[in-house]
Amino acid sequence: MTYDNSRKILSWAEEDRPREKLMLKGRAALSEAELIAILIGSGTRDLSAVDVSKIILQSVGNNLSQLARLSVSDLSKFRGIGEAKAISIVAALELGRRRKEENRPQRTRITSSRDVYEEIKPHLLDKPHEEFWILLLNRANEVIRPVLISTGGVSGTVADPKLIFKPALEHLASALILIHNHPSGNLTASQADKDLTRKLKEAGRLLDIPVLDHLIFTDRSYLSFADEGLL
Repeated sequence: MTYDNSRKILSWAEEDRPREKLMLKGRAALSEAELIAILIGSGTRDLSAVDVSKIILQSVGNNLSQLARLSVSDLSKFRGIGEAKAISIVAALELGRRRKEENRPQRTRITSSRDVYEEIKPHLLDKPHEEFWILLLNRANEVIRPVLISTGGVSGTVADPKLIFKPALEHLASALILIHNHPSGNLTASQADKDLTRKLKEAGRLLDIPVLDHLIFTDRSYLSFADEGLL
């Protein structure tokens, strides 16, 4: 069996040697494909790691947010990407998401629906399935903490009033805001969304923990029940 020596790393062009490029020029000099190539380490017999990375990026329109939506299973379908390499990519993107979350100022004061959207964005951005979250607020309308209530499929999740108000009572919240995402990008409130909101608003009134708003979140925009007069 013979091998093509032209693919040896020392014979590659500089653009195909991202580790060396990073050391020589710094991390900012690398393209997204080169950074991913460092994560996966190697390509195939006829494709360099950079080539494989370019193919992956092209499949999502060179959009890193779309790349973050891919699962380990999705990534493993690409030639040259096994489970271990797919896990490396997913883990790196998750670290980036968490870094953004850590850099956010603590105790954000909510003054508008836009504040809610920006506060919850690190938790819901790029999610391929529905999730239901709440923001717990103190008397100054500052965020005590966000709480994940439930995770569902691509078209629905369960929001049990007992699970929603339990953390609100435990953390002595003065008010709360409901949020759930629509991975499809649809910003229309369904009848089920409206019925649930009314039910939870009434429960909040009885517990003296008012529900101030309910946001439908998408990666590009949101719908506020309060802004739309649906609350």
